[in-house]
Amino acid sequence: MLLTDRREVVGRGPLVEVVAAAVAGGVRWVVLRELDLPRTERLALAAELRPILAEAGGILAVAGPDPLLDNAIATATAVREVAVPRAAVTARCIAGAHPLVALHLSAGGPYPPPDADMVGRSCHDEAELRRLSTEDYVTLSPVFPTRTKPGYGPPLLPEGLAELIRLSPVPAIALGGIETPAQVRACVEAGAAGVAVLGAIMRAPDPEQTAAALTNALEQATANH
Repeated sequence: MLLTDRREVVGRGPLVEVVAAAVAGGVRWVVLRELDLPRTERLALAAELRPILAEAGGILAVAGPDPLLDNAIATATAVREVAVPRAAVTARCIAGAHPLVALHLSAGGPYPPPDADMVGRSCHDEAELRRLSTEDYVTLSPVFPTRTKPGYGPPLLPEGLAELIRLSPVPAIALGGIETPAQVRACVEAGAAGVAVLGAIMRAPDPEQTAAALTNALEQATANH
């Protein structure tokens, strides 16, 4: 999973180009953040990013309760290779019955989650995990110290991540400070269903190469776990 932050790509080209490079490197799940932008600008970004993910058989989720689906067209490949969404909903979306509505919500709400085909939630501790209801997955963070949010934490580290994963009722994605293949492997060994990155790719001189290295590490670690 790749989380976007256009402020981290200054001098490295437009955000859409960085995401496209990451997708070329193997990323198949992107969460569009940019919550500080006006809705019209986020809507335009979503419209640019959805075809990039759809062509690769990936998925674009949107941070927050607004799916940014104005004038969106359903795609037949939007959810292929993504294991977390509900099977029945996945089948309907692949059949083109409606656009995929994928949301990633903060720990602050809303509760309960709005209706959507796939809903994720950012969680950081046991109390937040206990509030889950119909979510399909969680991100658990920060696993490692993160340059994107200096001082944010304390970091869970793999041991703390493993403990929260044991408490989670849904698949967990490790997030925060993941920049190397070794860190990816440590997260999978702790029980994570996947990893989410932001700065490692957003700041990378070559986003495609970085995405490929982390994706390959995830695939290998998952196969061996």
